Amino acid sequence: MAAWSTRQIPDQHGRTAVVTGANSGLGLVTATELARHGAQVVLAVRNVAAGARAAALIGDAVPRARTEVRELDLASLSSVRTFAKELTADHPAVDLLVNNAGLVLLGPAHTTADGFELHLGTNMLGHFALTGLLLGTLARADAPRVVGLSSITHKNARLDFDDLMSQRAYDAARAYGRSKLATTVFGLELDRRLRAAGSRITSVLAHPGLSRSNLTPRAWEHRGRAGRIVARGGLLLTQPAERGALPQLFAATAPGVRGGQFFGPSGPWELRGDVTEVRPSAEAAAPATGRRLWTAAENLTGVTYL
Repeated sequence: MAAWSTRQIPDQHGRTAVVTGANSGLGLVTATELARHGAQVVLAVRNVAAGARAAALIGDAVPRARTEVRELDLASLSSVRTFAKELTADHPAVDLLVNNAGLVLLGPAHTTADGFELHLGTNMLGHFALTGLLLGTLARADAPRVVGLSSITHKNARLDFDDLMSQRAYDAARAYGRSKLATTVFGLELDRRLRAAGSRITSVLAHPGLSRSNLTPRAWEHRGRAGRIVARGGLLLTQPAERGALPQLFAATAPGVRGGQFFGPSGPWELRGDVTEVRPSAEAAAPATGRRLWTAAENLTGVTYL
């Protein structure tokens, strides 16, 4: 496709968008551009003070921006349920859900409030629960979309259904990659189930390549001096967050986007470049993997849908 930029985002007036992790990096760029084009943007953030600062930055860039800050801790199913309940009460319909938030925490393993491995619990299971709880609200919109944020790291990851919480031989970078593979599997399985149900909701995926706000280079920092050299050298391959956010903005707003599509950078190894359609890994695209992960996610979160 021809080079795409934020200037091509259609008018978003009358649309309500929820962006998780909107206080910094890709999420802040995404929220800013959606607001710039007229959307009412809900900044769903763990740290409300940081969210308020982000809303102020958006207001400086877009004087007539319509934003609101709401607390959402994806590492707590209780927080996810509270957020979804309150949002639904205040917004009869949500047009766009951008499941942008993510983390990589280096060093020893950590768990969520519900006992899940922190990467899987935050990056995938929290978003799985959130999407399910908002599905009815999304269904009331005219052309609703759910955008999942994947990563190039998903292509080298493998899911271990006997050890989803990475309790054996824990490695933070590997756990992060698995969580992004799970996110990709979820987005594609959601598309299959939405189609089967005859839903108007579109589920699509995007990844930012190697962005300066991307978390992947941080996974090298704890590997000692050699890891720090690799991480710093990797900056030469990165693109700024403003370009890293283009695939998810395209997925969220471009006309003609179809369910199940996946967008990322066009350059070598999908590290940087213009927006193009990319392919998920074979494991991510396998329907059997999707069904198995979906069942596990329902059992773990208690959220059942489709």
